[in-house]
Amino acid sequence: MPCLSQCAGEVRRLDHDRFLCALFAPEAEREDLFALYAFNQEVARIREAVSEPLIGQMRLQWWRDALDGIYAGDAPRHHVALGLADAVGRHDLSRAHFDRLIEARADDLDDHAPRDTAALVAYAEETSATLTALSLEILGQREGAVGEAGRNVGLAWALTGLLRSVPFHAGARRLYLPASLTREMGLDVADLFRRRSSPALAAVVCEIAQEARRYLAEARRLASTVPRRALPALLPATLADGYLKRLSRARFNPFDGRVNAAPVGLLVRLAFNAYRGFY
Repeated sequence: MPCLSQCAGEVRRLDHDRFLCALFAPEAEREDLFALYAFNQEVARIREAVSEPLIGQMRLQWWRDALDGIYAGDAPRHHVALGLADAVGRHDLSRAHFDRLIEARADDLDDHAPRDTAALVAYAEETSATLTALSLEILGQREGAVGEAGRNVGLAWALTGLLRSVPFHAGARRLYLPASLTREMGLDVADLFRRRSSPALAAVVCEIAQEARRYLAEARRLASTVPRRALPALLPATLADGYLKRLSRARFNPFDGRVNAAPVGLLVRLAFNAYRGFY
């Protein structure tokens, strides 16, 4: 592989799934996708990087100010901000999408579980679906069915990712599973934070996995109307499908090591779907 830019290297290390999907983009747009995904990692990891919410808010404010500079033609001398400025300039990316992403990450600092499944889906919309919309803009896709397909892929990918992250969040005593669902299933949150699986946890995870599958099915219903150029932004659907199958085989136990093990033949499956114009 040719020498990677700093943004591409960070995405490869911190968001390897999206890194692989971006490789299928035309060379002219690939680096802009890497800059966008590097920005996403910058704001998404703030919660893990700070010890106090106020510090997190200050870091998010830095990025709000950086975006002000980017859209005013005066980007700060930061490698991600400079890469993002190039992407914004080339593709006229929607500022509102960036604002939504940052506000969603500000909510992360509160450490409150979503009250119900609708609130969890809203969080997925503000984060992953919004990022997918920006990815599609870089690929020149803003209108028609591709936007709805992108929204559904983004929702499915976020829900799948949150299920895969249950062990990590449990170790940090954080919960992204809907409070109403955990109560309904009788999940002992204290037990979860001790990283113990249970039938109640499996029932909660199964319910959210089924929600993710519904979004995948809706995205694929639109596949025949989606331009091939949009595929690099939608290929996470292929990955989500694979991870959900692993979760099912693990009887919806997110602590099962098979769930997050590196999938065999992942790049081959992505290449096959990219070749046939499917996600």
